Amino acid sequence: MKKYITFGEIMLRLKTPNCEKFFQSPLLEATFGGGEANVAVGLSRLGLNSAYVSVIPNNAIGDACIGELRKHNVDTLHILRKGNRLGIYFLEVGANQRPSKVVYDRSYSAIAQAKPGDINWDEIFNGAGWFHISGITPAISLFASELSLDAVKKAREKGVTVSCDLNYREKLWKYGKSASEVMSELVKYADIIIGNEEDCQKSLGIKVNIDVESGELQTEKYEKLTDKILKLYPNIKKIAITLRESHSANYNGWSAVLNNGKEFLVSRKYEIYNIVDRIGAGDAFSAGLIYGLSQLDSNRESLEFAVAASCLMHSIPGDLPLISVEDVKNLAGGSGSGRVQR
Repeated sequence: MKKYITFGEIMLRLKTPNCEKFFQSPLLEATFGGGEANVAVGLSRLGLNSAYVSVIPNNAIGDACIGELRKHNVDTLHILRKGNRLGIYFLEVGANQRPSKVVYDRSYSAIAQAKPGDINWDEIFNGAGWFHISGITPAISLFASELSLDAVKKAREKGVTVSCDLNYREKLWKYGKSASEVMSELVKYADIIIGNEEDCQKSLGIKVNIDVESGELQTEKYEKLTDKILKLYPNIKKIAITLRESHSANYNGWSAVLNNGKEFLVSRKYEIYNIVDRIGAGDAFSAGLIYGLSQLDSNRESLEFAVAASCLMHSIPGDLPLISVEDVKNLAGGSGSGRVQR
């Protein structure tokens, strides 16, 4: 079975208990997570042969991080052990009308200081069928952006399918280059693009007037936005956009669209009440879409599988998408009552 490779930064995640404010009590829950690592775990949980590439310090925290990935059968052979620190992010979970907050502490992390040439992409892509990256990694540092561009170029050279989740993070673009400057070059080597409306517009500099606060999905504008991207980047075969209707921190509408240049598909919409944890839902969507496009029969099935996978992720604490093909297919097939299974 060909390998599904992902590349990015995994971090120590420190979360407030329940829905407390930062240090309301002297406790933080420690786990690990990060966009591309989440996708690698999701792919492995869905039965695919996934491998994760990163730079992680050679210390006890790094050991625990790698141990977590291995627990989910993710291949960690190509993780480079060097540098002095693992990035950290702090999460304050919102409730009702109070939004969640993320504070990053990842400057000078191990991956931010890795240089082009540190990672042997030729070796990594031997036997690979798919490579996934996101817009988070090239936002970390100039070196990380250069590593990311090297990776997608080598993947394209090797005939590996490339997917990119645009994942715009305003707080990270601080080293002198804009997101659109970097990402517009990187996506020239991608086959499949994933994102939301903000990711598309701020990462690629493409403007379509979409009112995300109205509570109504303006489907025709998403079709216009995706058509623009496909026209501007003829290398892109498919683009999927997740659509989140954020009524409150606990209640969201969730759906997605996919444009393959021939048809514009709109998924079923899920009304998600009492959200447990929404961090990582986009990564679960990416994992579900990659699984669907490589294992299922149609773009329609792939889109519905991805939306169901990410819907389930809203019910799981932590970054990692602890999902299964059976659970996702059951939900996509209409079994969403939450009844106890005996």
